[in-house]
Amino acid sequence: MVDYSVYLLYRAGIWLLSLLPLPVLFGIGQLAGTVAWLISRKYRTLAFRNIRVAFGDELAIKEARCLVRRHFQRLGANLLCSVKITQMPIEEILDRVELTNFEHLEDVFRQKQPLVLLLSHIGLWELSAQLLPHMVPEYRKSTIYQRLKNPFIDRHIRSARARFGLEVFERSEGFGKAIELLRNGGGVGILCDQHAGDRGIWTPFFGHLASTTPLPALLARRTNAQVRAMAVNTSGFARWRAIVEPPVNGQTHSIESLTARVNEIIEQQVRRAPEDWFWVHDRWKTPFPNFLLERYKRGVFVPENVPLKPFRILIRSGNWIGDAVMSVPAVQTIKGGRPDAHVTIAAPEKIAEVWKIVPEVDAVIALPQKSLFAATRLLRKAPTFDVAILLPNSLRSALEVFLARIPRRVGFSGHSRRWLLNQRPRQTKARGIVHQTYRYLELATTIGAKVRPDFPRANPVGGQRPDLRFALCPGAEYGPTKRWLPERFAEVAREIAARLPVRWILFGIASDRAVGEQIASGLGEKCLNRIGQTTLSELIAELRQCDLLLTNDTGTMHLASLLRIPTVSIFGSTEPKRTGPLGAGHRILRHHVECSPCFLRQCPLDFRCMREITAADVTTAVLQMVPSAPSRVAGSS
Repeated sequence: MVDYSVYLLYRAGIWLLSLLPLPVLFGIGQLAGTVAWLISRKYRTLAFRNIRVAFGDELAIKEARCLVRRHFQRLGANLLCSVKITQMPIEEILDRVELTNFEHLEDVFRQKQPLVLLLSHIGLWELSAQLLPHMVPEYRKSTIYQRLKNPFIDRHIRSARARFGLEVFERSEGFGKAIELLRNGGGVGILCDQHAGDRGIWTPFFGHLASTTPLPALLARRTNAQVRAMAVNTSGFARWRAIVEPPVNGQTHSIESLTARVNEIIEQQVRRAPEDWFWVHDRWKTPFPNFLLERYKRGVFVPENVPLKPFRILIRSGNWIGDAVMSVPAVQTIKGGRPDAHVTIAAPEKIAEVWKIVPEVDAVIALPQKSLFAATRLLRKAPTFDVAILLPNSLRSALEVFLARIPRRVGFSGHSRRWLLNQRPRQTKARGIVHQTYRYLELATTIGAKVRPDFPRANPVGGQRPDLRFALCPGAEYGPTKRWLPERFAEVAREIAARLPVRWILFGIASDRAVGEQIASGLGEKCLNRIGQTTLSELIAELRQCDLLLTNDTGTMHLASLLRIPTVSIFGSTEPKRTGPLGAGHRILRHHVECSPCFLRQCPLDFRCMREITAADVTTAVLQMVPSAPSRVAGSS
């Protein structure tokens, strides 16, 4: 009943509008478009965003806003005139429309060659339904049609098009009838400038990847049809010009390359009269949930020598070095998820240098630790982001991207931040202990990435130098439960130095200086104490020069694994299956007791998990990392 009531209102509106002369309708439509531009903030914003996506710096912001206003006026005029023009005889229509290159269409039909006609939402696009049958009327023409939800309006529009001699094939019924018509020398018109969703090929349109229907290319290849484009531009007040473009050879192109060529042709048409195109359609829609494109059925196609404008992804890093390093595989996976991905990492200042050594990261924003609003200002000063991905579960990280007005914000729920996110993947309940790296990779899969866990092997210990450089990190910022006994570190370092031509380099934070002096005092010239003396960038540079790292469960351990430096790691209160280094070439020492892992900063009992790991255990582990260790012994007894 509701559908029929709407249909009656629709028919009454058509009847009233058809009583007015076409120029009057055009003027009323311009006025209505101006009113819509003033009151419809949603579509005004969408049109402006689309114009900025398409033209970027080619148009100043003021020019883009003026184009939006002209577009609303032109759209209103053409929509009202399309109602009238469907009621007019073809002779009166041709008084208002200039036909350009239509003789080429007539030649195609007379030669009985099938024709696929590319149509787009430009100007008075509904006029195509009247003009197509007018060309050599004895040959069949059709269009692919998407059924409307209101069955009464749908039936009326189909009958109106059929009255002019245009056959209508519904998309949901398949394309067998369209193929048969083409093989009999007919023509099929296809609107092909809208977002095609999961059915489309992701190929450039104005330099940005857009899901595009491959239907014209599929039909052309299947039937050996000629492919041409047509557009009906507004040429003046209540006047139009219908232009037929030169043919596109469908025989020498793949489906993908021909689909990409379709977008190039439509882009040329839009540039010819930008205010005529339908800017209030979300052509460059960020798909949900998979905005990484690897898992789409038809995939991505980018023609050679066609530059892509970036799809800007902001990834909010964790706040600790270890968390950052463990998320690197996820960041690499996200970067590989689409060819136009431009990855910016937002990380606290204290760890920002870590991300500068990851080649998949295009830019790094160092965030001030204390001021939320200062961090937000930095994000807003950066080029506009398409999406933000939150690796930490904190409320603050969600507030940062929300206040920065990033349109798509992805992250797991929790910490009272659900309302700040608009894509919240369901976090699966893990069975048993899962490494933190896989948690981050799980988030990447929920946005469309194909995860291929492949953690690089650490470099072999030793190189071309006659001596070795071993790093030692005896502290742990987290707390005492992660620190092995300092005197045992000193014992291991002395034993290794006695057996191998090695120099120890000590790393750590300022609070570890006392421990560093204790270890260094027993090693003399075989030790360089750098504890509390390095910035993060200096630590990275010096760690690169080392052959091995002996460490507690620390951020330096994770940093070494990222640099592919072999590690011997001692674990106590924490769980190596959750935070240990991944990839071959690392050794982990752990004495499991009934209370481990406790994840406490202070041990309330007797610290057995660490005390039970002996200096001999660690010395043996280090020596086993060195190929042919006995052959490198210098002056051992």
